Amino acid sequence: MTQIIAFEIFELLVFPGIAFMVLMGFLFEWVDRKFFARIQSRYGPLYTGPVGILQPFADFVKLLSKEDMVPRACDRGLFTFVPILYATLPLTALFLIPIASEAGLVEFDGDLILLIFIFGMTTIAVFLAGWSSMSRFSILGSVRSVLQMLSYEIPLGLVLIGPAIAAKSLSIGEIVRWQASNGAWFLWLQPIGFAILVICLLAELELIPFDIPEAETEIVAGWRTEFSGRKLAMFRLGRDLEIVLAASVVASIYLGGAQAIGPIPPAFSFVLKALGALLMFSFTRALFARLRIDQMITGMWKFLLPLAIVQVAILQIELGAFG
Repeated sequence: MTQIIAFEIFELLVFPGIAFMVLMGFLFEWVDRKFFARIQSRYGPLYTGPVGILQPFADFVKLLSKEDMVPRACDRGLFTFVPILYATLPLTALFLIPIASEAGLVEFDGDLILLIFIFGMTTIAVFLAGWSSMSRFSILGSVRSVLQMLSYEIPLGLVLIGPAIAAKSLSIGEIVRWQASNGAWFLWLQPIGFAILVICLLAELELIPFDIPEAETEIVAGWRTEFSGRKLAMFRLGRDLEIVLAASVVASIYLGGAQAIGPIPPAFSFVLKALGALLMFSFTRALFARLRIDQMITGMWKFLLPLAIVQVAILQIELGAFG
């Protein structure tokens, strides 16, 4: 009994738990910065650690040591609480993702709905961060962020439900197991949904071309303008964990999750798939410039949402025709 409890604590805190996810966050930030820089003929992180791999961790520690400035007019309670909430939400969602096996640390029938709910809670956290700052730049950035995230969460939910309909389960683990038992990834079965998912996750992460809420040439740093020191460090950590979560969702729902590829163990296979999704995010944002806010809204309502509905309709027709 003691060994079982010790093993569960190890899973929760070390692998594939909190420590592993935080390290993945730092690794993914380094890969993203390095790959993005090379596309633009730059070097990216270079000196801190071998080929700059320790730079994200060094940046995090540096921010923790910086002075923590609090605006005089802000709502102190929310201003202090929201950075912790922002870092906690993606970490909680990662407990649902099957990383080392076909089941996450937490698994139940309906955990996919909880994952979608956590995406929505992140939107609320971003809005509260900007609004609690009581700064014109922060408030404008938070309003833009809510408008963008809420818009793209509708098609995001639809393309996440598509594989669940095919697998006849709202469990992420069951969706992974369905792909393993049928020998096919949903990337090949629902390619429209895969493309929509990637676009929606770019919008959720506020990455180019959807970096409208934190456009540095217009509103300084958007909803994060007034944060510094430890609070900004928590936002940086939360963003890294969000990137890991987005790549993990793509890997699990559409790329088969933690299935062994030949001699490659399940955990390494999962990390490779998630890294592939990350490189796809980085390459996409390197190709485009920032959209205007009207282009962002038009793209969702006129293109992505109808395509997501068509994707679900095609799936229902296929299930009706082939049982």
